[in-house]
Amino acid sequence: MKSGLKLLVRPAYYRPSPSARRGYHDESFGFRKPREYDFPDYTDVQLANRARNSHLLRYVDSMRTHGHRAAHIDPLDLIHREEVAALFPERYGLNDDDKVYDVNGILWTKRVGEAGEGEELWSFRQIRKHLRKVYVGNIAYEYMHSPSKTERLWFSHLLESQSLPSPEDTPLVQMDANKKKRIHELLARSEVFDHFLQLKFPNLKRYGLEGGESMLPALDSLFSAASLAGVHHVILAMPHRGRLNLLTDILQYSPAALFHKIKGGFEIPEDLGAEGDVLSHLVASPSLSYPGASDPIKVSLLPNPSHLEAVNSVAMGKTRAKQFSLLKTSPDDCKLGDRVMCVQLHGDASFTGQGVVMESLGLKEYANSDYLSSIGYTTPASNARSSLYCSDVGKMINAPVLHVNGDHPEDVAKAMDIAFRYRNYFRKDIIVDLLVYRRWHNELDLPSITSPLMYEKIAARKSVPQLYEQKLVTEEVLTLEDINTVRTSYKSKLEAELARMASYVPSASMLEKQWAGIVWPASVEAQHDPSTGVEKEKLEKIGKASVAVPEGFQIHPKLHRHVKNRLQSVTTGKGIDFATAEALAFGSLLLEGTDVRISGQDVGRGTFSHRHAMLVNQQTEGVIVPLNDELKADGKLELANSSLSEMAVLGFEYGASWERPNLLPIWEAQFGDFFNGAQIVIDTFVSSSETKWLKQSAMVLMLPHGLDGAGPEHSSSRLERMLQLTNDRYDVNSEPNNINMHVAFPTTPAQYFHLLRRQICRNYRKPLIIAGPKGLLRLSAASSAIEDIEAGTHFKPVIADPLTDKTKTKKVVMLSGKVYYDLIKERQARELEDSVAFIRIEELAPFPFQQVEDILQQYPNVESYSWLQEEPRNQGAFSHVSGRIASVLRRMGKGNEELTYLGRKESALPAPGVGKLYQVQQRQVLEAPFLGL
Repeated sequence: MKSGLKLLVRPAYYRPSPSARRGYHDESFGFRKPREYDFPDYTDVQLANRARNSHLLRYVDSMRTHGHRAAHIDPLDLIHREEVAALFPERYGLNDDDKVYDVNGILWTKRVGEAGEGEELWSFRQIRKHLRKVYVGNIAYEYMHSPSKTERLWFSHLLESQSLPSPEDTPLVQMDANKKKRIHELLARSEVFDHFLQLKFPNLKRYGLEGGESMLPALDSLFSAASLAGVHHVILAMPHRGRLNLLTDILQYSPAALFHKIKGGFEIPEDLGAEGDVLSHLVASPSLSYPGASDPIKVSLLPNPSHLEAVNSVAMGKTRAKQFSLLKTSPDDCKLGDRVMCVQLHGDASFTGQGVVMESLGLKEYANSDYLSSIGYTTPASNARSSLYCSDVGKMINAPVLHVNGDHPEDVAKAMDIAFRYRNYFRKDIIVDLLVYRRWHNELDLPSITSPLMYEKIAARKSVPQLYEQKLVTEEVLTLEDINTVRTSYKSKLEAELARMASYVPSASMLEKQWAGIVWPASVEAQHDPSTGVEKEKLEKIGKASVAVPEGFQIHPKLHRHVKNRLQSVTTGKGIDFATAEALAFGSLLLEGTDVRISGQDVGRGTFSHRHAMLVNQQTEGVIVPLNDELKADGKLELANSSLSEMAVLGFEYGASWERPNLLPIWEAQFGDFFNGAQIVIDTFVSSSETKWLKQSAMVLMLPHGLDGAGPEHSSSRLERMLQLTNDRYDVNSEPNNINMHVAFPTTPAQYFHLLRRQICRNYRKPLIIAGPKGLLRLSAASSAIEDIEAGTHFKPVIADPLTDKTKTKKVVMLSGKVYYDLIKERQARELEDSVAFIRIEELAPFPFQQVEDILQQYPNVESYSWLQEEPRNQGAFSHVSGRIASVLRRMGKGNEELTYLGRKESALPAPGVGKLYQVQQRQVLEAPFLGL
């Protein structure tokens, strides 16, 4: 459909006052307001001159607004551009080149504060020539869409005066001979590297940088500027194009290690049991020293899956976590972004096409992190997108965009310098759109089959390094001998590294620095089942603190009961519900110095209005987080009420878990089904990062689960998907393995309490999927006593049925989840208490083989074993547990016993949408265990 009507329907929600929202943000996110950078407004003289020469002002503003559409930014000159009528001076009545104008207040020609009240006289010829040089060159600027007058003035002044915004600023990048030689070395070495790989490994998909070599001086200039500005750490995310070039050059990755990997070797030690990843996902994290910088700058290139944009929010989360750690220990004058910067690289097609890009950009305020640069590769826009530029998605957050022609490396370096200056002044995102071309797609393809004209032009042109070498020879910066020396010396180095490949032995550094106190999960030192209970006195203190309301703070009337019930349960030690157990787990971790962060939609209140970890003053809309205010612990509780995004938000929290082992990060889906919007992050990061990249994570996914008549998309956390993603062993007789993640379905608050604390109390980190309760949140039968969570207690993977006489049991029914409480009521109503035993398997992965066997041995006269679930047969846990339970029965000598399935039949839906049908099906599920008794 070429055009159409899009109707946005939205309720006019009342929004809290900015001061109230800001106060909560300050308290819960560790936010520090960035430094302000302001320009003086126009003087009266300048305003009068602008009015007097309004036609000239319109022309100048049109050059600022539309100059990018006529700029020379396409290295292949294939982008079809119509004439930009807005740039014709005749449209503004400007026909006389010799006419002289006063440009004071219209053009910026002097340093801020130096512009006097007198006239600044320029002929129109000078004005036109100057504006075209600035705005219609090899760099195109889009900044006039910014709603900030200060930002627009900052750009106009910097670009038009080509001087400095203020006396204390350092100059823009200076292209002296040394800088030009550095650019040449990076370009030349990149080309030598690509040619070397093509010669030595002709069948390798290497995703070379040929055509896009300017990426290297772009990043080198950025790292240099950041280092000089005092940035200590750069978190870098990028796709595969040019990754190997960057790794082996600027990021100092061993070429011998690379060649070892190309030949099929491990990039990680084999004895760790991990399986590694492909060549184009390799990483490095060097400390780089730049001239003039007082300290080295550490650049951490993150591992990423082949879903290229999935790493975006992971990088943002890691950056935010590193910033937060620094803010907890740094002086008050240290602001977010002073020491840590996130840089993202993208291909143009994915930047335009992947929705997570927009989601990640939308986290800008939520995350309070940096997102600096986009690097694009020339693809015909007609085939790739509907917008003029791939970067247009960035305008949703009013990000400035600098488009730069990759055939001109010095302009590329200048664009990066300008971009960093903007980021450093305003602490906002900015996009650099580097237009380059790909000489090859993946070295084994023939792109000319589908793009013949483009690749005919590419084949006929000299490479970017060769063009730049010609320029430097003409300028007498380099000689032909200099050029030959750079190329031959680097080729010799690569030859030496290739010879060293045979003796290369990979090493691992995943347990250094902040991870030094953590062990590898498969090691003998790993503590799998630590005590997670807490002293009773401490629990009482935490429980009271969690609902402490300051004098004069007016909470909602309906919350008085919430406060009363919590105080009563922690005082009496009985009736502890899920929300209370969670608060006790959080508070105990905070007192032990662990930070807790929970994100998702409405997590402060809780989707089911049960948590109330933050309280809102009904008179002022001021917000408090009682556990922070009352406990005043070293740990901090962050409540991130996030945007309506799953993929980006989960990725963000997962990235934070990589950075901080002493953080309990939780992402709570509004309903369990909604995780499917984040399935890519779960598949490529949560479930597999340890196996691919040796990355541990304490990430918790809280997925509300349970059939209760709510319909297809509000019932299931798709347990079957989560369980299928685990590498859980299949047979009781197999050796226990290092499972990639845990999947649990707790039925009591105490079990939930222990699961949360176990994430941190273990001396290693492992992702945890919790099929969370909905109907059990306020069910009195599902409450716990305080002795269930006191010191010396721990999580129980299996809970036996508290039957009186187990010799009378004829049927054993194993199950998980809330249906247990409905079955207990049904059993009581039928007076069959001792005939049917219901055994709850609380942790589905790793499957608790030994605990299941120990409990089954207690029933000597069982006639049948069954698995019961609410979910349809093709869903839920049945496919995961059936074979495993059967292996337990075989070891018990009951190999002839068949595990019977009890539950719904197969369905394309997790739950029916018709209430009457749901009731009929649920009734059948509840009656099934008692048939024949």
